Amino acid sequence: MMKPTNTFEHSGISFGIERGVDRERRVMGSAGQGLTELVIVAAILGIVAAMAVPTYRSFHIGLQGRTAAAEIASTLRMARYLAMARRERLLIRFDLSEHTMTLRQADAGGVLNVYGYAEKGIVIDEPTAGPDLFFQPSGRSASASTIVIHDRDHRRTTVTISLTGRVVIS
Repeated sequence: MMKPTNTFEHSGISFGIERGVDRERRVMGSAGQGLTELVIVAAILGIVAAMAVPTYRSFHIGLQGRTAAAEIASTLRMARYLAMARRERLLIRFDLSEHTMTLRQADAGGVLNVYGYAEKGIVIDEPTAGPDLFFQPSGRSASASTIVIHDRDHRRTTVTISLTGRVVIS
C-alpha cells in the first residue's frame, strides 16, 4: 500500500510531502529507538571508563617513579660536571629522614643545590656506599654506589654511580 503523499515533479525530479500523521509516526518510532541506543552506548562507555581508571592510575604512579629517578640521576650528573668545571670536590648527601639530596662543596661546605623528593611519591633506600657521595675534580666518584628507588606500587628503579662517575638508570 502506498503512503499518501502530495507529489509534484520539476525537471524530472519528484518531490514529495508526507502527510502529517504518517510523518509523526515515523519520527516518534525512531526517537524511542535512538534514546535506547543512547542509554546503551552511555552504559558501555561507563564500563570502559571504569576499567581504564586503575590502568591509568598505575601508569601515572610508574611515570612519577621514573621521572623522580631521572631527576635524581640528573642531579648526580650535574654534581659530576660541576666538580669538573669548578675543579673541586663536591659532596652529595642523602638525608633519608628529610627526603632530600643536598649538593655541597666538600671542603668549604657551601650548599649549591637541594633536591627534595618527598612530594614525588617515592622512597629511596640508602645508597650502598653510604649517605655521602663524593665527586672528584676529575669527574670520578670516590666510591661506586647503587641507589634503589621505590614508587607507590613498590616498583624498583636503580640508579648506579660507577667509579668513573658515570650515572646509569636501570
